Amino acid sequence: MRRSLKDYVVISLKGIAMGAADVVPGVSGGTIAFISGIYEELIGTISNLDYGFFKLWKQEGLSSSWKHYNLSFLTALFIGIAISILSLAKVIKWLMVNEPLFLWAFFFGLVLASIFYIGKQISRWQIVTIASLIVAAVGSYLITLAEPMASPDNNWYLLFCGFIAIIAMILPGVSGAFILLILGAYQTFIDILNELRKGLTSLDGELLWSAFSRLGIIAIGAIAGLKIFSKMLNWMFTHHKNITLAILTGFMIGSLNKLWPWKKVISWRENSEGLSVPLVEKSISPLQFNGEAHIVWVIGFMLIGFLLILGLEKVANNKQV
Repeated sequence: MRRSLKDYVVISLKGIAMGAADVVPGVSGGTIAFISGIYEELIGTISNLDYGFFKLWKQEGLSSSWKHYNLSFLTALFIGIAISILSLAKVIKWLMVNEPLFLWAFFFGLVLASIFYIGKQISRWQIVTIASLIVAAVGSYLITLAEPMASPDNNWYLLFCGFIAIIAMILPGVSGAFILLILGAYQTFIDILNELRKGLTSLDGELLWSAFSRLGIIAIGAIAGLKIFSKMLNWMFTHHKNITLAILTGFMIGSLNKLWPWKKVISWRENSEGLSVPLVEKSISPLQFNGEAHIVWVIGFMLIGFLLILGLEKVANNKQV
């Protein structure tokens, strides 16, 4: 497919929209790709990538191999995604520190609407479907109560998070940021992205190495997870779609405890910057919250997040018609 510079600029803009979705728990970049009309090309291009790229490069040259594997498309798209993620990381970190109630309320609304969006796609409710939803919801809820098995700054834990978060790329309706949030590594990931941005803008080699090395660990885990789980998950979604959707729905229902805005800190940990950050938190009533609860504003941000997903669903449905 021959494309002009303008075409690649448009692809990068779509990548920016996907990056914005990927960095926000509850919104799937795959949904944005579908709405913008590049989902099939994206999945097809990624699926075709293999070691044959290097063989063709050796036989016919880099240009031929590059065109055969449609890498200009991927490059333009990933540039847009990277720009968006790095830009939003700073904003989200600021909100986490200064306006956490409103940020988590927005995320709560996003995931709550996603539960209805995915649940509606279950075409037939059977005992096994209901049981799958309940088990997934209980399991997810228990995960939100548990203390992380390791510090989110631990390299082995980052490898594990990348390994699990790749599920978001394979299955529709789940964002990688959401998986990282449940695993307790979302803030760490945002911090790594901000470290990378600072390193790039200040040309600080130490910061760049620290950020790239940890992102590389997450990437290695993601590649390993993709190799191991991709066929199994795709088979599950193809042959047991309702059960798979029920598991996803239950997983999100249980996770709402993690996203509940009003929290009480049970224990703290020290992050890589030497700052004390919450390790284990407990959901509480807004009436028990230590500080201004902002109940009306929090509900308002929940509603904004909820309506955003409904709007994306409407656009996607119009796209299918």
